[in-house]
Amino acid sequence: MEYISTRGKVGKIGFIDAFMMGLGDDGGLLVPSEIPQISTETLKSWQELSYQELVLAIFSYYTNGEIPDEDLKEMVEASYSTFRDPEVTPVRRINDELYLLELFHGPTFAFKDIALQFMGQLYTYVAAKQNKKIHILGATSGDTGASAIQGVKGKEGIKICILHPNGKVSKVQELQMTTVEEDNVLNLSVEGNFDDCQRMIKDLFADLEFKSTNHLAAINSINFVRILAQTVYYFYSYFQVAKATGSFEKVNFSVPTGNFGDIFAGYLAKRMGLPVNKLILATNENNILERFIQEGVYMPGDFRSTYSPSMDIQVASNFERYLYYVLGEDAELINRLMAQFKSEGEISISAEALSRVQEEFAAHGVGGQECLDTISDYQAKYGYLLDPHSACGVAAHEECGGDKVITISLATAHPAKFDEAIKLCGIEQSFPTEIASLFNKPQRQVLVDGVLADVVTELEKFYNA
Repeated sequence: MEYISTRGKVGKIGFIDAFMMGLGDDGGLLVPSEIPQISTETLKSWQELSYQELVLAIFSYYTNGEIPDEDLKEMVEASYSTFRDPEVTPVRRINDELYLLELFHGPTFAFKDIALQFMGQLYTYVAAKQNKKIHILGATSGDTGASAIQGVKGKEGIKICILHPNGKVSKVQELQMTTVEEDNVLNLSVEGNFDDCQRMIKDLFADLEFKSTNHLAAINSINFVRILAQTVYYFYSYFQVAKATGSFEKVNFSVPTGNFGDIFAGYLAKRMGLPVNKLILATNENNILERFIQEGVYMPGDFRSTYSPSMDIQVASNFERYLYYVLGEDAELINRLMAQFKSEGEISISAEALSRVQEEFAAHGVGGQECLDTISDYQAKYGYLLDPHSACGVAAHEECGGDKVITISLATAHPAKFDEAIKLCGIEQSFPTEIASLFNKPQRQVLVDGVLADVVTELEKFYNA
């Protein structure tokens, strides 16, 4: 297995080099040179594996033996030892057609923990083996930052800086990032929105001299290892539902998404051979991805703050990876389209390509009131409290599912992280101890204008201290 760029100007590289490069040096996103095909016999043999064993089985197709088996096993065990459920990502039955995949049992109560706890272990491993500095730089719409910080805080040879949009994440998300005391952590609270933060991150990674001088490494889903780690729970949840129902038919997955990373992991699992019917893309009012799937036009609109802030994204980092595949793995075409997007702010695909998209994807943009109504309805009908992002996934299932195909909807965060929305539903919830304790801790963050030069000043000060 080798890794190449969607824009075709990065030579074939190995697993660890791809991990450390993060964003392709040509500005593209790294993808495997070929997607491994998992046979039906192998899938059957995976059904009884534990979550940790399944991670090792899937990663074995991608790591080229660059990490000794025992070292990889130790990293995987350490990554999931802090999860509160022994299954790591348990599945809950709601009714005959809907199961919820709970992805919030990690240390920061969000799905990002599943990939980022592993990536934290892998960065620590590489720093020690190669005796090198690693300076992690990322942007967050809320959950990535906390999970990434949790994964590497206090680790030798690693510093991490996370940009988040000032006032546009939930209070719990902000506290999880900014109450960390370790000196290898810097939080920059940026005036602007997530797209502003993400744009600056991409600009800094595209500046190869700055990237090299400052030893930058990526934690966002631009890093392919993040995507790969998330494919695991698609396989795992499918096996759990298949065993519960006695049916090994195709299922739908409904995925709350803003940056296209989590649902791209589902797409990768499907391409590997997982029996997936439809990938249902759930967005909120920032519904650029819904429009693409319905009309074949990718064009950002006006940014809106919603009850599901982790999905308040207009420009999706991982969208380029999907374009690369749906348009025939044509790197030259992707180069032209991304240059066009940068200059004109829009991409349109052909009717033929749109037909291929719609064979695999459905989409629904969930309005604010619809989101709150879904939270209230599921609490009343099933005694299950959804966070607003998970509620968007369930609402999209109700809109796009059906035909008696089982849907596994991703429950991406614990509702305690978004109490602002829960209270609007007239629901009082109790906080887990780990979250309740955050409100008594002092915060550490630096407020900066949404200007690249100001961010660079803070980064150089932090990384070179």
